[in-house]
Amino acid sequence: MTSLQTVILTLSVAYAVIGALLLVVLVYARLHWSLKAVAVVVTSAFYVVSFTEMRGLLGWASTDRLPATFKLLKARIVEPHSLEGDSGSIYLWVEALDEDNRPSGIPRAFRVPYNDRLADKTHAAENEIALGHPQGGRAADFGGGDGSLIDMVREYVTPKTILETSGGDSSTGEFNAPPAGAQGAVFTPIPPPRMPPKDEQ
Repeated sequence: MTSLQTVILTLSVAYAVIGALLLVVLVYARLHWSLKAVAVVVTSAFYVVSFTEMRGLLGWASTDRLPATFKLLKARIVEPHSLEGDSGSIYLWVEALDEDNRPSGIPRAFRVPYNDRLADKTHAAENEIALGHPQGGRAADFGGGDGSLIDMVREYVTPKTILETSGGDSSTGEFNAPPAGAQGAVFTPIPPPRMPPKDEQ
């Protein structure tokens, strides 16, 4: 079952529970008929409004933390607009990578706060993608941890049994774009997928 199907099923169950609770109130509660009528009208309005408003959420970029490692599929840079009070955003369409650098096949859109350095790196990554050079990134390089490009390369070439774990991603905390003077790679060429070890004869 996909995440979208899970959400739909959860909402359906929630609506059914609310309807059942309303039915219990109407049958067993000792309330004036006018109060019961108001409860029916309010609940019905809730169903209509929630259905209408939730349709508007489809396709909106998430402000959640980016995947630990990901492939950049596409980006859009929206620069700040002082007259409209818009601080700017950078929209990233990404696909999570597993520990063997294989894409998940489930692209998602994310929105991160704008800053000039990140915008420049994003634009450069888009140019590389247009030239046929896939680009990837790590959540740690966006301010969620103290990982770096060196950590990424070392993880790729070093067996996990002897890999140092002092850096890397943190799995909690609010996601923030790097400050303007931050160092470290934001987007880098994606290493080829690791092949499973061959069976020893």
